[in-house]
Amino acid sequence: MLALIAGRGRLPEILVEGLRAEDREVLVCGYAEAEGSVPPDLTFSLEGLGGLVRRLKAAGVSEICMAGGITRPRLRLSRLDFATLLLLPRLVRGLRRGDDGALREAIALFEETGMAVRGAHEILPELLPAAGVLTALRPDRKDRADAERGEEIVAAMGAADVGQSCIVAHRQALAIEAMPGTDWMLTSLARARDGLPEGGLLFKAPKPGQDRRVDLPAIGPDTLRAASVAGLKGVVIEAGGVMLLDPEETIRIADEAGLFLWVRPKGG
Repeated sequence: MLALIAGRGRLPEILVEGLRAEDREVLVCGYAEAEGSVPPDLTFSLEGLGGLVRRLKAAGVSEICMAGGITRPRLRLSRLDFATLLLLPRLVRGLRRGDDGALREAIALFEETGMAVRGAHEILPELLPAAGVLTALRPDRKDRADAERGEEIVAAMGAADVGQSCIVAHRQALAIEAMPGTDWMLTSLARARDGLPEGGLLFKAPKPGQDRRVDLPAIGPDTLRAASVAGLKGVVIEAGGVMLLDPEETIRIADEAGLFLWVRPKGG
């Protein structure tokens, strides 16, 4: 059995739909602190992570998939269950290392009990589109230069565990993604566009050295809508490193808005 630890957004819905279409048994686990996009079969909190691991093992879960957005929870020591209390030094150490560190610690906890951690793209390989331009509009020479600059910026951001996307125009960084996420960045740019260079693109890629089984970036219809409102020319994602949700709808929206969508191989 596979347990899906489900956060916000469309990705958990797509995974549940795909798994159940294949008659695969899936147990949906939701965060008690935040409402996810899929009704959970059980809920848990960070303070009950140790208990969750034991419950999943007892239920016969052999695979784990973490999908969907979450806000990093606050660890409340007074609410720790006994199983999680034993893990407290590891949890604190992981949280101090940032998002990547916390995720790596969670992966290790599941793997130590014999449960394999699977990426969403491993469960549904079609989530990763083939390289190429998917829209009628194609990037020009200036767009390709901006994409090259975007790759450099995201690599530097990722090394600092900051974010996975940026907005570039004329090789200038107009915005970078931080904790509020890509949609917030695009919305903020749309509000502050006056006086900034016209056009530009959104570039999105995984962090360098990121464990791609968790927190692999994704885009979908809402991303292209927000990019259009922000006055961008297009969206560039790293081939093999960014999931494309609802591809037909996403490409349709891009074409209607006159944007390009480029699945770009790393390095150009």
